[in-house]
Amino acid sequence: MKPDLRQALENNVLIGDGAMGTYLYNLGFPVGISYEELNLTSPEVIADVHRRYVAAGAQVLETNTFSANYDKLSKYGLESKVEEINRAGVRIARSAVGDNGYIVGAIGSIRGGKRTNISASELKYYFEQHIHAILLEGVDGLLLETFYDVEELVLALSIVRKMSDLPTICQFAVEDVARTLDGYAMPEAFRIVQQAGADVIGFNCRTGPNGIMRAVESIGDQLAVPVSVFPNAGIPDYVDGEYRYAASPEYFGQMAVRFADLGARIIGGCCGTTPEHIAHIAEALTDYIPAPIDRTSTLETYVPPIIINEQPGVSGDQGTVGTEPNIVDIVKTRHAVIVELDPPRDLDINKFMRGAEALKKVGVDALTLADNSLAVTRMSNMALGHLIYDRMGLRPLIHIACRDRNLIGTQSHLMGFDALGIDHVLAVTGDPARFGDLPGSSSVYDLTSFEIIRMIKQLNDGIAFSGKPLKQKAKFVVGAAFNPNVKYLDKAVQRLEKKISAGADYIMTQPVYDPKLIASMKEATSHLSIPIFLGIMPLASGRNAEYLHNEVPGIQLSDEVRRRMAGLEGEEGRAMGITIAKELIDEAMNHFNGIYIMTPFMFYEMSVELTEHVWQRSGRELSPLFRS
Repeated sequence: MKPDLRQALENNVLIGDGAMGTYLYNLGFPVGISYEELNLTSPEVIADVHRRYVAAGAQVLETNTFSANYDKLSKYGLESKVEEINRAGVRIARSAVGDNGYIVGAIGSIRGGKRTNISASELKYYFEQHIHAILLEGVDGLLLETFYDVEELVLALSIVRKMSDLPTICQFAVEDVARTLDGYAMPEAFRIVQQAGADVIGFNCRTGPNGIMRAVESIGDQLAVPVSVFPNAGIPDYVDGEYRYAASPEYFGQMAVRFADLGARIIGGCCGTTPEHIAHIAEALTDYIPAPIDRTSTLETYVPPIIINEQPGVSGDQGTVGTEPNIVDIVKTRHAVIVELDPPRDLDINKFMRGAEALKKVGVDALTLADNSLAVTRMSNMALGHLIYDRMGLRPLIHIACRDRNLIGTQSHLMGFDALGIDHVLAVTGDPARFGDLPGSSSVYDLTSFEIIRMIKQLNDGIAFSGKPLKQKAKFVVGAAFNPNVKYLDKAVQRLEKKISAGADYIMTQPVYDPKLIASMKEATSHLSIPIFLGIMPLASGRNAEYLHNEVPGIQLSDEVRRRMAGLEGEEGRAMGITIAKELIDEAMNHFNGIYIMTPFMFYEMSVELTEHVWQRSGRELSPLFRS
């Protein structure tokens, strides 16, 4: 009789297996299919992979069930086969493991490091279903692996503990900074997971042996539980249409002894590793006798460091540079105007800069620049924002869309803003790329508008998206978009409340063309704690009015406005557009301090006239600086 997995780990270092997904890829199975479905369609292939790892020396086999949950399988139309796929995965592993090996049921993160909108209740259901299916077939233990944040891992572990007392391994995916995605340093993350009932805690994926080595070292000598390590085979490279990993099997053998010396009791491999990597680990650890686990060690509560902002004249709070007030401070004391001016679609910026100069002279509080609105390619709003700030001293308010950048690009973009002194941003989802001028381009959407707001505010706390501490805090003032042109305004306000909870500092609305809606908006949002800039976009012609009403999402014109604009073109159309916009501004100023004017077709003269109207109606006198 082999000992229980817990007992085996007390006095032995066990050899784990290696990668399944990347190994199947090397065998010719393409990316983009469900590798877990192969448990049903090609069980002999999965069994052969398991047997190769056993032959190489693996004593702990993971079932091929990492992504066999409802959420992941639904992408392939397999959500009805959760139980069937998981049970088959356990049976296949059992057929290959031998008498002295152990089978652990693999359960992967569902969020997978992405800030998804999957609720806690959905996660609970998916994990319960996944775990239950594995337990039905019988395993020696469970492996919760590739978790990026403490919250999701503790949720999964709590479900395990309600269903079973089986030995459970919990593994984080971290970079070499040894911090979880939600900001916990690893000593604190280990403490929380240990208290939640983990038998083994460790690391897998995300980085190679060196990175995981540093993560283990960050725990120091406080380990009171066995540690598991399953590093990637280094960093992948894309060569001749194939992914190749750099770390050799010999290197893995060398690192295995170092891991064991640090207290690792299960050592295997993740992405890019092969039976050859496992064979070198097993050979290196032949006759290795580990030091006893110090069960008296305790992981002390982690106290995050105080991050001191050393940048002179910059506050870590809402974007205050020196003594200059931000847009939120301004609009709380008087009427304030933000004007949108679209970046050009070509390389000529002369008209844009003339428009910005004219708007500076009329005293707008900020010039806002969209981020390739309607998915149409335009000049970088970051570059133009820097130019107007540097040449004119005009505050740029830059839109940042979720569509065009992944998490890496988004943080890099925001760090660039901070370096340039651009601290006012508007977080938007962004129109899908397939509807723009390059329909073959990809829409990324790594983040939702809620999530990008939270992540930007995390930079204000001095924490990178990865959870890594930054040397200083950012200073962003973050806006959120709001579309009131909907059938159920109360539901739209509920969505807006979630953006405020995520950290939004102010709201900018889609253009409104109905005075009654403006009054209804005030009533529906009167309980909100942050200022609202009501959107006003003057119409340029009757044809423009019909286009906006019928073809542009989020914009709805009243029948009265469409009637007044009907048939008007050119100067006549713009004159009527200005008249209607002034009427709307008059109504808006009765309810809101913030006015957000959107310039149509670069007719910046229209926005200048409307800004002057706001100042005349509010009684604001411009200083000579603005009149020059």
